[in-house]
Parts: sequence; structure tokens; C-alpha cells
Amino acid sequence: MNKVFLIGNLTRDPELTTTQTGLSICRFSLAVTRRYASADGNRDTDFINIVTWRTTADNCSKYLKKGSKAAICGSIQTRSYDGTDGSKRYVTEVVADEVQFLSSKGDEEFIDAPANAKDNNKPVDKLTAVEDDLPF
Repeated sequence: MNKVFLIGNLTRDPELTTTQTGLSICRFSLAVTRRYASADGNRDTDFINIVTWRTTADNCSKYLKKGSKAAICGSIQTRSYDGTDGSKRYVTEVVADEVQFLSSKGDEEFIDAPANAKDNNKPVDKLTAVEDDLPF
């Protein structure tokens, strides 16, 4: 079984291209923090190349950008090609079957939203709004 689930942040804007037959391909890299910390307390991060096809590729290109948080479900694929210097090059990437967008374009606006934002028609931080209504 070859199944991968990843959650991380895009390290660069997605790159959308098309094949000669017109299929959309979107490539991006996902930064995924490891679960466990090393002996010095730091958690390593892996940078994983992701490939999407067709409608998923179009949607990723349209709605994701550098820093966006996304969940990926797919499979690992390894391929090889001959480099310009004649050497054999190997590439390992995840071909995503499903991509869940975990952040939206407006998320940056919520980070520093004041508690009284609802009074001046600005976005309201949902957590702050709930805290203001608590009875204790």
C-alpha cells in the first residue's frame, strides 16, 4: 500500500503548467514539521515536493500561495531522468489525489484583528468574539 497524508505550509507559490495534450499540472513544495523534537529540543522540518493533476492542479494554483496551510492525501512516486551532464537524476515526490485547503486568503486579517472589529465592519477573530460572550 502506498498512501501518504501530510499537513504543512507551502514554501513557494504553486507553479501551474500544462502537458502537450492540455492536462494541467501544479507543482509546489510543502514544509512539514516532524512530530518529535531532537535532543536539543528542536523539531526538524522536511520539504516535500507535491504534484497535482487536472482540476486539483487548477484549484491549487488558484487558491494556494506561499505560506498557505494544506492537507495532502496521495502516494509517493519516484522517477528518474538523465541530467544535462549525462548523470542519472532521481526525484521523489508525492502525487496528491486530494488537497484540503486549511487556510484561506483572508486568514492574515484575523491574526491581529481587534476585539471590537465587529463595530467597524472589519473581520472578527472568532475566538475573541466567543470569549467576550462567556458568562464567567
